[in-house]
Amino acid sequence: MSLKERLDADIKRTMLAGERDKADVLRGLKSAILYEEVAQKSRDTGLDDAAIEKVVARECKKREEAAALYDKGGSPDRAAKERSERDILSAYLPAQLDDAALDAEVSAAIADQGQDAHVGKLIGAVKARVGNSADGARIAAAVQRALKG
Repeated sequence: MSLKERLDADIKRTMLAGERDKADVLRGLKSAILYEEVAQKSRDTGLDDAAIEKVVARECKKREEAAALYDKGGSPDRAAKERSERDILSAYLPAQLDDAALDAEVSAAIADQGQDAHVGKLIGAVKARVGNSADGARIAAAVQRALKG
């Protein structure tokens, strides 16, 4: 079952179960996916699961950034709502790599590229290896740590 089919089934299930908030979040995700299909001119064929995972990761990041702003602005209830939405969306992402596994991928990329490789090139190589299993900021931090020794 593709991610899009799973999302459609989950929307139907949450609506039938009366989980209005969760259904609203999932419908918003479906809308973001449709918008991305139109932007990439692939509305007829649809997006593959990897492209959908990128959309989901972007939506999760938006929720986390909004939660941080709400925390900074003194609205913990709104921050909690944003984090709750992020948690709902993160169920559609692959399992996140732990720090040890990410460090191993960084080491492998450094071995492939060489110790003198450009930081941006290393980050791109690691991102290509792990896909959406790690956030870009975590990858960048791991590369910086590895290069500093």
